Amino acid sequence: MAMLNTQERYGSLSIAMHWLMLILMVLVYTTVELHELFDKGSEPRDLLKSLHFMFGMSIFFLVWIRLALRFMGPSPAISPTPANYQKKAATVMHIALYGLMIITPFMGWLLLSSVGRPVPFFGIELPTLIAENEEIKPLIKEIHQTIGSTGYYLIALHAVAALFHHYVQKDNTFTRMLPSKR
Repeated sequence: MAMLNTQERYGSLSIAMHWLMLILMVLVYTTVELHELFDKGSEPRDLLKSLHFMFGMSIFFLVWIRLALRFMGPSPAISPTPANYQKKAATVMHIALYGLMIITPFMGWLLLSSVGRPVPFFGIELPTLIAENEEIKPLIKEIHQTIGSTGYYLIALHAVAALFHHYVQKDNTFTRMLPSKR
């Protein structure tokens, strides 16, 4: 399998990045949901929050590599070719997913900055992006949570669309993103 995309299928780098991003997103959502099970200030809650930040920032940094890979080579053709409305819907969905992967962690970074907290990132602290500002915190938090909550629906819709293409339309949309069989 080629490392970069070809006209026939996605390259191993694009496939690996796709599935790595999914794993990171599952970890982000899992840690944010699980931290609510623990009392404020408890070690498990603080650990889960730190992991949430670190996984989120991993998405933020890796999405730029993913975007570069997307524009470095061709997107494999879908066979049979889907209707134009499906192509347009796929474009909108991909823009929304990339927006999710960029804006949500960026807003999380801004949120921690607005309360004067360092952003942990696997042993290092990322710099604050803005000065401490309690007045802007509620707005940033609202944006972060709203886009993050929307992510559940975007990810689910993306998965359902892939399965629809595979089982109903019987095209190669889904299989182009699977690792090749040896």
